[in-house]
Amino acid sequence: MSTFDNPFDPNRRLTAGGCSCGRHVNEAEHAADPSSALQPTMLESDDKKFEGVVASAVMRAMFPQDASRRAFLKSVGAATALAAISQFFPLQTATEAFASGGPLEKKDLKVGFIPITCATPIIMAAPMGFYSKYSLNVEVIKTAGWAVIRDKTINKEYDAAHMLSPMPLAITMGVGSNPIPYTMPAVENINGQAITLAMKHKDKRNPKDWKGFKFAVPFDYSMHNYLLRYYLAEHGLDPDVDVQIRAVPPPEMVANLRADNIDGYLAPDPMNQRAVYDGVGFIHILTKEIWDGHPCCAFAASKEFVTTMPNTYGALLKSIIEATAYAHKPENRKEIAAAIAPANYLNQPAIVLEQILTGTYADGLGNIIKQPNRIDFDPFPWQSFAVWIMTQMKRWGQVKGDVDYKAIAEQVYLATDTAKLMKEAGLTPPTTTSRSFSVMGKSFDGSNPEEYLASFKIKKAS
Repeated sequence: MSTFDNPFDPNRRLTAGGCSCGRHVNEAEHAADPSSALQPTMLESDDKKFEGVVASAVMRAMFPQDASRRAFLKSVGAATALAAISQFFPLQTATEAFASGGPLEKKDLKVGFIPITCATPIIMAAPMGFYSKYSLNVEVIKTAGWAVIRDKTINKEYDAAHMLSPMPLAITMGVGSNPIPYTMPAVENINGQAITLAMKHKDKRNPKDWKGFKFAVPFDYSMHNYLLRYYLAEHGLDPDVDVQIRAVPPPEMVANLRADNIDGYLAPDPMNQRAVYDGVGFIHILTKEIWDGHPCCAFAASKEFVTTMPNTYGALLKSIIEATAYAHKPENRKEIAAAIAPANYLNQPAIVLEQILTGTYADGLGNIIKQPNRIDFDPFPWQSFAVWIMTQMKRWGQVKGDVDYKAIAEQVYLATDTAKLMKEAGLTPPTTTSRSFSVMGKSFDGSNPEEYLASFKIKKAS
């Protein structure tokens, strides 16, 4: 049965000549049937949708005859009927089973994360109940660095992980590790990074003055590395010649800036805002000013996990997508900041996280900036993002030779899975898997990556 004609599908649409619950010829008949009060509407939450479907099915089983069912509901009312059903039928359990779409192959999961705001949906889904909603017991584990995240996930110590969006591509291609098919079903955050410089450089705002600087990025295979290199190159600096760039785990960045081991970094938050809070650095530029809407971190898992545990994978992804949708709403950001601030998560003052998540922040130069989209949360893994990332991998010599951009992007960035579950979460996914965008004024649509790559004057000699 298709979504279109399944009356029990919570995502069904109102058909011409039909009704909002899909069980009646028209709205007049729907209104005349008291059991319609137990049916979900398109505006209700997922919980209420599924609860209404289950409750309606139970009522029809108890009262097969329409007349007797209607008489009962008219006499006691829908709310009383629902309460009565709940007394002797495990309505909540049945609702959860209906919502999950199938028995979970594994309920107890370990998901690794790096303590940065990019991991917000993955982290907050634990204390705020998004995992438990789908009967998952997820232990989110704070991890020291990206290489550790990669290795523990490859070794199956973690079932899935918070990763940098280029990492699943690199793992799949065998760049920096043995090739293992990996997937990225959801982007965790967009934007959410910045270039932060030590206070001693507050009068050196022109990148042309940065020759000899030492910069840190979180990992070689990161948007941070590629965006910093792009920014420097657009200002005429060769990132492999004119500056030094080295990988430093995010939790160690502020200490390195304070110790004068580095001049600055392109990093995820809260490292940028924490440098301001501690008085050791200032925010030079947000990465959204380099590429507005760029991906940063992601939810990733091996293809083996996705294919051998499809129900668990689906429940986990749906949990994260729903958490991402919740995090997208500005009115929820202060609540989220409080939820992820404790020591077992980000271990940061709540005020630091509030400045990042709300976009009203001090820049370290005496200014209060209001930038609501400093960080945002959008789960859709655009495959053109993957293509752009691979052009930069090739630009800086991380990969050589021919690259099947389109095939790898489709294999790793699971846009179709995300679109399906976004619909189930009440979101509206895009109708295509790729889109064009602009990086520092230069347009990219992914249709001819080699031509795009050849257009750059500064790149690694092949």
